[in-house]
Amino acid sequence: MMASGMNSQEARDIAYHLHSYTNAARHLEVGPLVIERGEGPYVFDNGGNRYFEAMAGLWSVGLGFNEQRLVDAATRQMKALPFYHSFSHKSHGPVIDLAEKLISIAPVPMSKIYFTNSGSEANDTVVKLLWYRSNALGQPQRKKIISRLRGYHGVTVASASLTGLPNNHRSFDLPIANVLHTMAPHFGSEGKEGESEEEFATRCAEELEALIQREGPDTIAAFIAEPVMGAGGVIVPPRTYWEKIQAVLKRHDILLVADEVICAFGRTGKMFACETYGIEPDILVMSKQITSSYFPLSAFMINERVFEPIAQESDRIGVLGHGFTASGHPVGAAVALENIAIIEERDLVRNAAETGAYMQDRLNALAGHPLVVEARGIGLIGALELKPGEIPGQRGALMNRIMQDKGVISRNMTDAMAFCPPLIVSRAQIDEMMGVVTESLDILQQQMPA
Repeated sequence: MMASGMNSQEARDIAYHLHSYTNAARHLEVGPLVIERGEGPYVFDNGGNRYFEAMAGLWSVGLGFNEQRLVDAATRQMKALPFYHSFSHKSHGPVIDLAEKLISIAPVPMSKIYFTNSGSEANDTVVKLLWYRSNALGQPQRKKIISRLRGYHGVTVASASLTGLPNNHRSFDLPIANVLHTMAPHFGSEGKEGESEEEFATRCAEELEALIQREGPDTIAAFIAEPVMGAGGVIVPPRTYWEKIQAVLKRHDILLVADEVICAFGRTGKMFACETYGIEPDILVMSKQITSSYFPLSAFMINERVFEPIAQESDRIGVLGHGFTASGHPVGAAVALENIAIIEERDLVRNAAETGAYMQDRLNALAGHPLVVEARGIGLIGALELKPGEIPGQRGALMNRIMQDKGVISRNMTDAMAFCPPLIVSRAQIDEMMGVVTESLDILQQQMPA
């Protein structure tokens, strides 16, 4: 409920703040939910109401909302060295330690880490370096990048072009040239009658092969994909999908970029989702849970095959003409190091696997509900797909509001309700969340019958 008064936080937010992923006109009428503090997997609004954060903020707060060790790590680093950069042969201890740590836990052999500040920035930089590398190899025609419909890779001009969601393109004059999209690997909506998962995976690979042949294999620089699609509706790949996709890419010497912005650091029950699905990327992109979102930080790993031509081209030109002021920020690097240490010490990857399996069982138990089309997920990421109403997204939006009123914050992607609780979540808290989900479905059925 929005507080009254022209000087309330809600009123001032309406007056001065343009929000992300929000209907700006409607926001002038309804205003914000103002969150003041957090405790474990819970957050509290300015009226003292408690909410279970079933989305871990934005798929990202792995350690919950009041991990003192992360606060202390940031404080210590602020006191010692609050900022330094990585331009022109400069560095500092935390970024060196973090680069070494990330290479040491990489799911496949990697060569170097490049640091940015968000998943969007990371993917934007990946695009630039792919183009740079093609020029270094004397292949100026090899500039096209294949992404997937329903994929999500960010919101900068380049990364939003990679994203395969219509509302990230409409009225923005996107996508830019040299970005292509192939089909989403959602067996539930894309599978044909009588088709097995493996047959569907074969068809996905055949469509990718046909696209490559149509465009010309020597014009394709890379294929980018999330191991498990997040914002596109939590799409779990069908059996044998990644095996077959990788075979196509290897046949044509096309680089593979794994976007693990959501999946990395335990979400799927392994430290990296590439381990879960047997993916061998040339570039692996990370953000979100790298610091539990306590500090903006992102990074990507590149293997030697990617690094060597880039290094040679920078030597020919005299400089790698790219960088961000806050790349590898010492405070962010210190927080990331402590965050990864806690994930390892507390065995939170195993918790994601075990408690995640329990969450998947609870979600699957609702697959027979009259309003549910499908339950899907892996580890501590899942979704319930609702039957659409007369207007797509209408049921999802109403379900979202009902759940929030009952103390659970989810996120509807059209009519798919997403669940991505912090890695620290317990079975009892999953039961609490699912109790609200079940009750909310019944209320939704009364208000919008199937």
